[in-house]
Amino acid sequence: MPINKVEKIWMNGKLVNWDDAKVHVLTHALHYGSSWFEGIRCYDTKRGSAVLCLDAHIRRLFDSTKMYRAEIPFTRQQLIDGVKETIRANKLKACYIRPLAYRGYGEPGVNPLGSPVDIMIAVWEWGTYLGSEALDNGIDVCVSSWNRPAPNTLPTMAKSGGNYLGSQLIKMEALLDGYAEGIALDVSGYISEGSGENIFIVRDHVMYTPPLIASILPGITRLCVMKLAAEAGFRIIEGPIPREMLYVADEVFLTGTAAEITPVRSVDKIAVGVGKPGPMTKKLQEMFFDVVRGGADKYGWLDFV
Repeated sequence: MPINKVEKIWMNGKLVNWDDAKVHVLTHALHYGSSWFEGIRCYDTKRGSAVLCLDAHIRRLFDSTKMYRAEIPFTRQQLIDGVKETIRANKLKACYIRPLAYRGYGEPGVNPLGSPVDIMIAVWEWGTYLGSEALDNGIDVCVSSWNRPAPNTLPTMAKSGGNYLGSQLIKMEALLDGYAEGIALDVSGYISEGSGENIFIVRDHVMYTPPLIASILPGITRLCVMKLAAEAGFRIIEGPIPREMLYVADEVFLTGTAAEITPVRSVDKIAVGVGKPGPMTKKLQEMFFDVVRGGADKYGWLDFV
């Protein structure tokens, strides 16, 4: 669904009107995919509006640009302040936050070094990413025919715009075949991740999740869930997972800033467990939402606006 327009967008250190936030058609990122971004959520907690893991997200943005030798002309603290300033300027209690760094209008050609690095921060209201009933009832997914990039091709640890061309193929294939999401495999045929989410599988009360070498994005919600799982006493194994584990799993769920903790009820039309969210998934959802909705933050994850 279209974004509900707000008043201001932060561009290179200044708040500009939404309709004035424009770039030149010869912007390098439009031609060569040279952009890096984050997806962050601000929650309306019982203690006030708070951004989840803001510092960790901004750090990952700087990590992504560093891999591509793109120096952001602002400090991490300036971007953290910019996020809060943009939320306040738009008078939003809860919102999705999109910082984007990109190679701007400069020299043409593949060589990006002659183009400036610009940055913007936009915010908008956004509800449940995978559908209004997804968190409660789970979603139907498929294994995609599209694989994640092989090692030493594109850095999958970078949250770069170019990487999401593959994600678009995964997502479109799934939607056109009647599924809510697709699960990609890595170059070796092991489970990698969704088009925009990390994945966890539960079998006999043990949680499994793919490692970084499976071409996954190092998800920040993924790390939060692993922290919560350890606190709940759940055993976690991080390692290669064969595709067939999806079909015999007791529980499967996806994690991400947009997806939060979304249960999977079927894979390739095979029911996961009993076909509804399982007890470990629901426990982790409960713990997660206690933090982001209740403000019960003993982990230092919330940055109040």
